[in-house]
Amino acid sequence: VQLVESGGGLVETEGSLRLACAASGDPVCLSSMGWYRQAPEKERELVAFIRRSGSTYFADSVKGRFIISRDKGENTVALQMNRLKPEDTAVYYCNAVGNRPSVTGVCGIENYYGMDYWGNGTLVTVAS
Repeated sequence: VQLVESGGGLVETEGSLRLACAASGDPVCLSSMGWYRQAPEKERELVAFIRRSGSTYFADSVKGRFIISRDKGENTVALQMNRLKPEDTAVYYCNAVGNRPSVTGVCGIENYYGMDYWGNGTLVTVAS
């Protein structure tokens, strides 16, 4: 399973960017999909995620500015980033939690957990 991100780039303060991530390759059952980021010389941190149920989590630093959405049927996730700040500058990584389906191709409860998948990252730079 591969996660492929797109949408990073350079934007001015208070601007907007939309990141997208798509899972491809072998069939997979994904429970949650989300985004982490890592700024220079800092630890990787969780930005937001969305569960299969549609419930979401946002880091305090992005609440009210970022929106996460997901297409479960297509195993894609998007992060709409608004009112960007210079401190949002980082490499953003797509993350998904899941596992392979059963031999019959069914996603049972047990098939939604066990593996962490990561994208290669996309750079977001917010100019001050």
